[in-house]
Amino acid sequence: MKSSKSFNRKFRTVLWICLGWTLVSVLQLLYELAVLKEYGYSYRWSNADSVMTYFLINTLAFVLNGFIAGLVIVFFLQHWIRDRSYSLGILYGVAVYSSLFFIMTALQNYFVVRSIWDGSGSFFAAYVQGLRDYFFSYEFVRMFPFWLLVLIATLIALLVNDKYGPGVLKNFLLGRYFHPRSEQRIFMFLDLKGSTTIAEKLGEQKYFNFIKRVFRDVTPALLATQGEIYQYVGDEIVITWTVKQGVKKLNCIRCFEQIRKILADKAARYREDFGAIPQFKAGLHVGTAIVGEIGVIKRDIAYSGDVLNTTARIQSLCNEYGETLLLSGEILKLLPTAQLVPKPLGEVVLRGKTKAVELYGL
Repeated sequence: MKSSKSFNRKFRTVLWICLGWTLVSVLQLLYELAVLKEYGYSYRWSNADSVMTYFLINTLAFVLNGFIAGLVIVFFLQHWIRDRSYSLGILYGVAVYSSLFFIMTALQNYFVVRSIWDGSGSFFAAYVQGLRDYFFSYEFVRMFPFWLLVLIATLIALLVNDKYGPGVLKNFLLGRYFHPRSEQRIFMFLDLKGSTTIAEKLGEQKYFNFIKRVFRDVTPALLATQGEIYQYVGDEIVITWTVKQGVKKLNCIRCFEQIRKILADKAARYREDFGAIPQFKAGLHVGTAIVGEIGVIKRDIAYSGDVLNTTARIQSLCNEYGETLLLSGEILKLLPTAQLVPKPLGEVVLRGKTKAVELYGL
């Protein structure tokens, strides 16, 4: 089920890449035709019988090109690059693109030559001549670097999205949080249990690799439940949802359950590699947060408000109550309790607060 959701999410990204590349190819071709017509020049295939044929072939070629490139980038290159440098990933992307460009050009040229071939002479000779004309033309000099830049822009967009989390790049581009705004948000503070003991046992270098793997392994659970990673703070992860996203299908609860299951399934591997099995404790709360862009040299989207402090305090009580997941009465009111079995823990005055908060274990 989880693998199916992951596949669907990746496949949607592939389709977006395919659509984007196709639109760029159509606009680029229309622009070239318009410029050439303005100056009285003819396009290479612009006779009356073949201009529409070439246009359709060009568009279909880039539909296929975008789809294949999207598959390679999303299902292979993007995953591979996570453990390597961005520059090396872009270099491999360029190599894949170059190979794909030449293959697709050869295929496109076959259909173009076939559509205009009058039957005289050798078709193979006409096909080879078409390739030669293209690869030694100004059109190739324009097209190859142009689509190389499109590919690099695609890779950078995916890498930025990977670095800052789904949706963050879009929010930056749209300027959604350029001015601070108030939002109702669900927050989850995840903290690694026994992290100090594990760190002392493993040492700094190995503990860092341990944390790095844990964060990588739990990421599919966050994506599957539409969670946005707000911050990594040492061995802690701060996750947030809009109320609609967090309540939908119990995403905020399922996120923790899936994380717990993922780590339990990989327990033997962690024991073998690190001699320690990671476990998280978490606090869940909902409330009003102010969100906006901050920073000058390094810009980021930041949240502030009492809801974050309260969630952190709730999470800090997990050990005291012997629970791995604590949630407030405010968030429980938003969830379909028929699907949950919450354990009432009473009202608690959290450190630094004057108003009591109703707590539940789950």
